[in-house]
Amino acid sequence: MITKLTRRAALTAMAAASALSIATAPVSADGHKMTFTLATSGSETDQRSVAMAEVFAPMVSGFADYQAGYNGTLFAQGTELEAIAGGNLTMSIASAQELAQFFPEFSIFATGYVHQDAAHQCVFNDPLMDPFKQTVEDELGVKLLSVMYLGRRHVNLRQTRDELDVQTPADLAGVNLRMPGTDAWQFLGSALGASPTPLAFSEVYTSLASGAIDGQDNPLPTVVDQKFYEVTKQISLTSHLVDLNYIAFSAETWNSLTPDQQITVQRAADAAASYGRLKQLDKENNLADFIRSQGVEIYTPDLAAFREHVQAQYVGSETAAAWPEGVLDRINELGN
Repeated sequence: MITKLTRRAALTAMAAASALSIATAPVSADGHKMTFTLATSGSETDQRSVAMAEVFAPMVSGFADYQAGYNGTLFAQGTELEAIAGGNLTMSIASAQELAQFFPEFSIFATGYVHQDAAHQCVFNDPLMDPFKQTVEDELGVKLLSVMYLGRRHVNLRQTRDELDVQTPADLAGVNLRMPGTDAWQFLGSALGASPTPLAFSEVYTSLASGAIDGQDNPLPTVVDQKFYEVTKQISLTSHLVDLNYIAFSAETWNSLTPDQQITVQRAADAAASYGRLKQLDKENNLADFIRSQGVEIYTPDLAAFREHVQAQYVGSETAAAWPEGVLDRINELGN
């Protein structure tokens, strides 16, 4: 089960954290380096992980050692932000859906068919994001450094297309579609027309293989990285979410850095995000043929039907009620 977090739980953990936590220890008097620990549910070969290891880590190596835990081994998926707040972790690759568990207004960045493409995620650098970032830092002790591109999420199913041809949301009725366990993810799964099933990312492959779930949604690079093509038969290119993650960093550690170190960390995060975005886009654009060669059929459904249905589910919903006035309009203005 994925732990459901609350703002109260995180703030309680943060208040109880030890100031001597290894994860956030400053440079000692004898000049020893601090340690930046990162927890992610992604694999070591995930482009976000690669970007952090190959770009971020070398750029901060003058004053910090970088240690990463992959596949949810250091902290389970969904608990990383609480670990940062509690002083037990320096960094994570956090989703808007996870942040929405603490701050419901973040659900706007996890809404189907809002972001148009990778470039549209420049929203992160627009002034509209400033109050969002400040709230997370002030109330959770987490500083959002940069935005990482995960990719266009599609519906990936065990059934053959002869058994189930997904052209509209109505075709997903009764389909047990794995979605992470947060409210924002579950709402999106329902909006797609499916029966969303909360499940840890590390359990997706075996659950697909056993038939415990019918499908999962992820970008094509993740399908390849996790070898989901071995246990599925089709991908309907719904493109229902141009997904993003944030490089989340301990505010306590940030405040212990010198101004020059802070500049270096920020530049390293931005460089890693840019590198990862380009690599992910390249993989996303070149993996369809490989996936097809593995016996998985890939096709494009009625996108207009999906877009209209999904967005209609948010209108008047409790989820949308948490969005600050005018933010959705501003996001749309920043699009193409």
